[in-house]
Amino acid sequence: MQVPDEYWDRFKDKDLTMISNVEDAKNAENINVNKAALAMVENIDYNVGRIMAKLRKLYLEDDTIVIYLTDNGPNSFRWNGGMRGKKGDTDEGGVRTPFYIQWKNSLPEGKTIPQIASALDILPTLSKLVGVPPITAKPIDGKDLTPLLFEKNPEWEDRLIYNHWNGRTSLRTQKYRLDAEDQLYDMQKDRGQKTDISGRYPQLRDSLVKAKTDWLSEVKPQTAESDTRLFTLGHPSYLYTWLPARDGIPHGTIVRSNPYPNDSFFTKWSSAKDSITWDVEVLANGHFDVELYYTVTEENLGSIVELSLGNSKIAKKITVSNNPPLKGMENDRVPRKESYVKDFKPMDLGTMVLKKGKGTLTLKTLEVAGREVAEVRLLVFRKVE
Repeated sequence: MQVPDEYWDRFKDKDLTMISNVEDAKNAENINVNKAALAMVENIDYNVGRIMAKLRKLYLEDDTIVIYLTDNGPNSFRWNGGMRGKKGDTDEGGVRTPFYIQWKNSLPEGKTIPQIASALDILPTLSKLVGVPPITAKPIDGKDLTPLLFEKNPEWEDRLIYNHWNGRTSLRTQKYRLDAEDQLYDMQKDRGQKTDISGRYPQLRDSLVKAKTDWLSEVKPQTAESDTRLFTLGHPSYLYTWLPARDGIPHGTIVRSNPYPNDSFFTKWSSAKDSITWDVEVLANGHFDVELYYTVTEENLGSIVELSLGNSKIAKKITVSNNPPLKGMENDRVPRKESYVKDFKPMDLGTMVLKKGKGTLTLKTLEVAGREVAEVRLLVFRKVE
């Protein structure tokens, strides 16, 4: 988490233990996380202010719809409005987020809307506001929220909003939440989900369990382990395809820089038996120029890397060193869990001729010149017209 000094200094000496959840923030590390979080809130406020000031300066504010929201709950245990859960949970504290929308001189100022809504509603709502009907191959799941935005007493039916993550599903009505274990809570009285009221409302609970079962049967969500979809390569409508390390599979001694996929790269590539693979589906025949984003020290220069898919192979010796330091931690008051990053250098591997179909893209070495071949962040395919 990067926190500018000017914001950290404002909070670093304050006793913020009172904002910590007693159960989840018993040690100094969690207190520091809360301090950093408050500093980041002020940082966000400042930068949102810069954006709004720029819109006013360019005389665009009246013609711009501004939306501010987050994507999930906090990524660690800290103050969360008394709600249960955090990022990765399907409880209220893991999925409820703030949502602010402004359209100066068009939307009513200061209106608070109590009805529940979903990020899925943004597309149909913006489409209605700007008068551009969406053209989609399948029905849109979200609802147009403009009646809630403009009308004082809109007719609005209660709805179900489903939250699913990594095999766990909950659903929310205006008043109740059925959690991933099929326990029922009154969210208007018990936002911390402390009292299961299934016994008091068995029919309601059973109806929501059925709704969840029907939704899962229709949507068929998959976990990372069960999802067998391939990464697509060479879409006919796009010039570039990116295959980052986060989507690859290491073999042999190669490991990820971090167990979390965000910003991760492959390292410890030291053997001719090692390889990195991507399970892909080429969507159309074509020629593709390929770049490899890498780092390597001067003493390890000279390894030959080969990229293959089916009968198509290209190989290149690494002749230019690139040994940048990890960056980002110099501003971190609390060490992040995700990988730190480097400035990876692109290297032209050559041109591959690929045929439409499925296969395994393999990056390996034909010769190890030093103790390590390279660190790998990304492959970029550019379609040759």
